[in-house]
Amino acid sequence: MRRRFKAILSFIILFSLVLTFNFKQDTKVLAQEEKDKKFVVCIDPGHQEKGDSKGESIGPGASQKKPRVSSGTAGVGTKKAEYMVNLEASLILKDILQQNGYEVVMTRETNDVNISNAERAEVSNKAEADMTIRIHCDSLNDSGKTGASILVPSKSNKYTGNIYKKSNDYGNILKASLEDEGIKVNGVFERNDITGFNWSQVPVVILEMGFMSNWNEDRMLCDINYQRKLMECVKVSLDEYKENNKN
Repeated sequence: MRRRFKAILSFIILFSLVLTFNFKQDTKVLAQEEKDKKFVVCIDPGHQEKGDSKGESIGPGASQKKPRVSSGTAGVGTKKAEYMVNLEASLILKDILQQNGYEVVMTRETNDVNISNAERAEVSNKAEADMTIRIHCDSLNDSGKTGASILVPSKSNKYTGNIYKKSNDYGNILKASLEDEGIKVNGVFERNDITGFNWSQVPVVILEMGFMSNWNEDRMLCDINYQRKLMECVKVSLDEYKENNKN
């Protein structure tokens, strides 16, 4: 009887040790997986070489339609197409982020594509991006207008209410990072009419880098060094956003 009791006790102790070991190993694996999980950034270089005026719904199930995608504006002085500038800056951003451990997904890496705004949102949705950065340039009839602008999804929009907070949080961090480098920022503006926002299921912002309708800013936006300065600000702001959202 005593031998049987000792045998049972030994089994229980051994079983407990095995469970404890497995629990510790599982905990280590989960911790390592969490550590190894990279922050995913989707970069969308705005527009493309040839616009597509065919309509697409501005949001899931919406009857209102807008053109699938346009070719964008062009420099008042340089005559350089916006879609080219957007891609140049985006590829610089891709390189900077990858060098700093970010996982990067691009909606396009060439100008000769036909990808609608909703389809671009789907790229970031499928990637489960932690943040989507859409790179654009601005243009107005007023040639005196300058400065970057940051667009975020609307808080009150039925399509984007659930991604508003993170998008807006990042937008304000980006604004501060740009201003820290002496770059004029006109503000962070909510928009409810942007197809790429309304189809997005992940946080997203548009960085309008500046006005190609202004002679001086047009020249700056076409300068690789200024593009890099802007994209470094995007990286710095992502670092801060990521740190703020660790838990």
